[in-house]
Amino acid sequence: MVKGINVGNFQPYPSLLLFYLLGKLPNLPETPCAHCQVEPRPRRTLRPGDLIEISRFGYEHWAIYVGHGFVVHLAPPSEIAGAGAASVLSALTNKAIVKKELLSAVAGRDTYRVNNKHDDRYRPLPSNKIVKRAEELVGQELPYSLTSDNCEHFVNQLRYGVSRSDQVTDAVTTVSVAAGVLAAAGLVGLLLARSKRERQ
Repeated sequence: MVKGINVGNFQPYPSLLLFYLLGKLPNLPETPCAHCQVEPRPRRTLRPGDLIEISRFGYEHWAIYVGHGFVVHLAPPSEIAGAGAASVLSALTNKAIVKKELLSAVAGRDTYRVNNKHDDRYRPLPSNKIVKRAEELVGQELPYSLTSDNCEHFVNQLRYGVSRSDQVTDAVTTVSVAAGVLAAAGLVGLLLARSKRERQ
């Protein structure tokens, strides 16, 4: 990457990168030529009521799209775009503010995508109702808990009327499996040590 430009897109024409960096990029066709092997990325249009998953360092932050480039999200005080590990401090707070902000400001340099992942399990509420409910909550301070009232619970409640967080469920499952494996390993170790003592 050079100044936010994917240099790989210029590989067939290295001189174009030089032109671009000098600010003298020649007029190019809108669609790539056949030998460029550069395919345009399909971009899904955002629709009001869509769940937006923003990939932060170590976790996902969730927001709900309300139109015109804006999202509504539950933001603990430490939830800052690009804050990375600092946002883990949200585990220490018990209150959060519902904010309406530009998606570009909330995402910052982090990647995001539409992820209406529970549409096959739960029927989404009508988009106008989702947006109305979300905007009515803007500015309110709500209870916040990493395990029961986080940003993912918040957006799922708005879209489906169901408060759930797969991040929490997945973390609990992972911890449970790890604890089970450690317990089994400990038991095997204990039995082997006991067997060794009995033979002596």
